[in-house]
Amino acid sequence: MGDFFIYRFEKLEVYQLARKFRVEIKKLTLSFPSDEKFELTSQIRRSSSSIATNLAEGSGRASPNDQAHFTNISYSSALETVDHLIYARDMDYIDEQVYNSLRKKLDEIINKVNSLYKYQINQTENLKTKLKKP
Repeated sequence: MGDFFIYRFEKLEVYQLARKFRVEIKKLTLSFPSDEKFELTSQIRRSSSSIATNLAEGSGRASPNDQAHFTNISYSSALETVDHLIYARDMDYIDEQVYNSLRKKLDEIINKVNSLYKYQINQTENLKTKLKKP
């Protein structure tokens, strides 16, 4: 790696998994029909990308509650992605094996996002209180 700062979110296992999942979805959608370009293809790419993006954005917030808000958005984006995968399967854009594989990966991400959220909402100390300590 280069000579640069590694942010806290980059070290999270759930972020790493979400990054890989986003790339997998992007590659998968390259084979979707062209008439889905502005519909399902765009929607599933955005929702899958939003999982990692909101984890990153939330990590820059000062309080655990603010961080948890973005983690919750990440969770919602993951659930939206589940629905898009179901639709892709229903339309026969992906086969059962691909669907099952992606669902298992997404379920793991969802469980880890949920655990992160629970951790964040149970934190009592925020940046302001940390800075006030002698």
